[in-house]
Amino acid sequence: MEPFLWGGLRALLFSLILTPICRDVFRSYRVVDEPGEARKLHRQPIPRVGGIAIALSYLLAYVFSSEATGILSREGLSVWKLLPAAAAIFAAGLIDDLWGLKPWQKLTGQGLCALLAFASGIRVLGVAAYPLGLWWSLPLTVFWLLLCINAFNLVDGMDGLAAGVGLFASLAIFLSALIEGSQGLALATFPLAMALLGFLCFNFNPATIFLGDSGSMLIGFLLGCYGAVWSQKSATLLAATAPLMVLSIPLLDVTLCVVRRFLHKRPIFAADRGHIHHRLLDRGLTPRQAVLLLYAGCALAASFSLLQRLLHNTALSVLLLLLFCAVLWISVQYLNYSEFALARQLIVGGEWREVLRARLKLLGLKRTLAAAATVEECWRVVCEASRDFGFCFVRLRFQDESREETFGPPAAGPYWSLHVPLSREDSIELRREFGSSLPPLIVSAFVDTLRDILAAKLPAPEVAPVSGMVR
Repeated sequence: MEPFLWGGLRALLFSLILTPICRDVFRSYRVVDEPGEARKLHRQPIPRVGGIAIALSYLLAYVFSSEATGILSREGLSVWKLLPAAAAIFAAGLIDDLWGLKPWQKLTGQGLCALLAFASGIRVLGVAAYPLGLWWSLPLTVFWLLLCINAFNLVDGMDGLAAGVGLFASLAIFLSALIEGSQGLALATFPLAMALLGFLCFNFNPATIFLGDSGSMLIGFLLGCYGAVWSQKSATLLAATAPLMVLSIPLLDVTLCVVRRFLHKRPIFAADRGHIHHRLLDRGLTPRQAVLLLYAGCALAASFSLLQRLLHNTALSVLLLLLFCAVLWISVQYLNYSEFALARQLIVGGEWREVLRARLKLLGLKRTLAAAATVEECWRVVCEASRDFGFCFVRLRFQDESREETFGPPAAGPYWSLHVPLSREDSIELRREFGSSLPPLIVSAFVDTLRDILAAKLPAPEVAPVSGMVR
């Protein structure tokens, strides 16, 4: 029997034995994930350090096989060279599971582990046939490993999800290794797949044990390492996209998370309920249905990745890549992220140009209004700017005098009115019909500009709050 088959069977057996043992030990010592937060789906305490069972099962699969470790060493995938980095990332996740780490501490630990992996020989040396120098290889390798680690760490939010995604990814790399005759890569990935399969027997919905950060970060780290090795065997640039395809589900999730939190101005590492699996639940799917649908997506992505490695026709490879991107695009649209719909409207719909023009107008207004020397000059500037920004009426009360101007016909429909105090007695009133396309931030900036500059020109410094009403 092939060495990888023996290794896989050992990993599966150890996983089936060790997982329930770890579950019962963790439960007895109350090392559990308590329910309570809105984003958590379980309703009772679940043991959360299942990564220990996976790590031990995977390691023990090699301890009893000198032949397997010898083959791995000859092909540059020495288990013992990679062990320090893998142990370090596992330890970082375990500390986070037991005591908790701040986001910067976790990211720092992950970065150090990525550097250890680079030192052990896991390197992105080039893209297809194009070699990279050390100063490009080092940051690219570290970035890739950090991306994979955090992708699996973030996707681990539902029973069986991270372990199942890791199972499909490792099986895809294993099958590709068999096709290409890479015995070392097959030996490295098949035991990992079998360890995950055994763990899934207890982790699938309803789960009796969770991976924890120790498990999800270790899976992401190992698959990132094997993906880097897999990419080096690519003869073409298109074939090098296969690792991205096979890990597309977790990589898409982490990318969407970063973009969403950036758009909302939230911390990148802040937990929320906007992951892909949460969106599927919001669409009406049950947790089990959502996980099975994501499994189907992983299987489809794995099929795309294997086809990409098998195709030697450039035109077909390009067509396959475009089809894969189209499937991803349709999938994101199905998830119905309102943030991306608005961003697309700003970019594709041309709203960003309107915002840019409005910002430029505001800069001109500041300069012109600041240079106005008399009340009449200020009033003329205010009238021109109010008309330019789409207001239908403006009134200035200044030193017991009142000036007002209506632009176009009087507002026939409902309008909103904004009262802007400049001092205790002086003020500006602005009116605008509903249905305005001007973004609220621009309206706010316009009002602030009028208030700041005009109030500074008045003798009385006391200013009341801005008030508004709808008629």
